[in-house]
Amino acid sequence: MSQETKLKIKQKFVNEYRNGYPLLSKEAISNLRDVTVEGTIVQLVDEKNRFIAKGYYGKQNKGYGWVLSKDQNETFDQTFFEAKLSEAFKHRSPLFNDPETTAFRVFNGEGDGIGGLTIEYFDGYYLIHWYNQGIYEFKDEMIRALQTVVEFKAIYQKKRFATAGKYIEEDDFVTGEQGQFPIFVKENGVRFAIYLNEGAMVGVFLDQRDVRKAIRDKYAKGKTVLNTFSYTGAFSVFAALGGAKKTTSVDLANRSMSKTIEQFSINDIDYEAQDIIVEDVFHYFKYAGKKSLKFDMVVLDPPSFARSKKHTFSAAKDYTNLLKETIAITEDNGIIVASTNCSSFGMGKFKSMIEKAFKEMNGKFKYLEEYSLPSDFKTIKEFPEGNYLKVVFIEKIKG
Repeated sequence: MSQETKLKIKQKFVNEYRNGYPLLSKEAISNLRDVTVEGTIVQLVDEKNRFIAKGYYGKQNKGYGWVLSKDQNETFDQTFFEAKLSEAFKHRSPLFNDPETTAFRVFNGEGDGIGGLTIEYFDGYYLIHWYNQGIYEFKDEMIRALQTVVEFKAIYQKKRFATAGKYIEEDDFVTGEQGQFPIFVKENGVRFAIYLNEGAMVGVFLDQRDVRKAIRDKYAKGKTVLNTFSYTGAFSVFAALGGAKKTTSVDLANRSMSKTIEQFSINDIDYEAQDIIVEDVFHYFKYAGKKSLKFDMVVLDPPSFARSKKHTFSAAKDYTNLLKETIAITEDNGIIVASTNCSSFGMGKFKSMIEKAFKEMNGKFKYLEEYSLPSDFKTIKEFPEGNYLKVVFIEKIKG
């Protein structure tokens, strides 16, 4: 791609980009129409045509591409990608050297200098997620760079940039030796079954590693635990291994049942002693309220946006109400693990939602501890929305 297109940055946004803001936004660029082909290399210039930074054009959510370099002469070739990967892997060396954890993120988009792309490691298997067509245009250089920098069993990929951000179904194998799935990985000594060949979701969300460990090591012992939006039951597994009296996992997806049974089984937990319920979580809250069910601990980690037959849920609008329903079924002195991965608000706003929910329920509470992304999910201060995870452990105080 020899042709580079100049994009003019409006004066009021120039300093932001000079200071390292990485996402190309519509409101910052006055001639965005000059570029139409995803993967085009773009130079950002100010209104006097002075160079600011360069990157690539690619539509992703509300963005139009990412800044990759402050060097006007930089070429985005295999060598460039090798340097970025090597630096990223060095940052994860403590994890590469930890035999108890064999699944983590090795490259976190703009946090490691290349927005639009993440790479995860599963015990020798590497999984690349491409989030826009623009970065996917560099796939050959990127895959060759990965092959050069590390030894691997196989490389897999997920394309996440189809219409409306839906994952494109295809065989995701790229190179190496095809895996026999599930493969088994460890996180803090706990086993997970991982499927790199079954659609966008592989079996675990790696960003909750520190939270799962805290549940197991500090909070679960002797407790009845409700895990809502439970997916494959990872929080439940950690709670059970931490000595929970009983776990209840609730998720609407049919496959959540067999996946949760699998995760319990590979960790030698009797899944029949746990409750695994396939149901709309919103219905389950109503049912639990009617039956006066109460739990010592409730994990509330809904998707940022969810749609079921009867409900549309948006974390930004509806989290407070969902938390009120959670408070109602939590025992006095019980624990609520309130979590959201919604990037449109920060920890301050999240806490104000929590405070509002307790106030409207005439309830008292205290904050115990909070978590954001673990160290392998590297972020940069110039792009706070990249640090999307907010988790707060709350004690419901008897009022």
